[in-house]
Amino acid sequence: MNKAKKKIFADFIADRGLKTTRQRDIILDAFLASDRHLSIEDLYLKLRTSHPNIGYATVYRTLKLFAESGIAREIQFGDGQTRYEHVEQGEHHDHLVCTGCGAIIEFENEAIEKLQDKVAASHDFLIQYHKLELYGLCPKCRK
Repeated sequence: MNKAKKKIFADFIADRGLKTTRQRDIILDAFLASDRHLSIEDLYLKLRTSHPNIGYATVYRTLKLFAESGIAREIQFGDGQTRYEHVEQGEHHDHLVCTGCGAIIEFENEAIEKLQDKVAASHDFLIQYHKLELYGLCPKCRK
């Protein structure tokens, strides 16, 4: 799957007349290797020790390009930080967000998806996209 995302991004860069750079490749590899919802700072700090020549602004611009190309999605959880997650074609999930420690848990629930469709249909509403975020405390923070 990562190979496909790399191809999508390479095609996007070429279509925009931009150059493939070593720094973008390093940032892409680090992003794809992560299974977390990464902020710009998270990814920058992850790269800083092994690649001190990659600056914060480069990480910022590159993550924006990932989102524009469709391999990443920008998400906000109300804490003022934009995070980025992988986009899988045809896949959808929702989030549980801990207001104590900031943990983010992805979940899928077919019953919720069907209920959303039913509510939309009852209002003759066509859903184009949606996001569901539930905020509360994880088991660790409740102790």
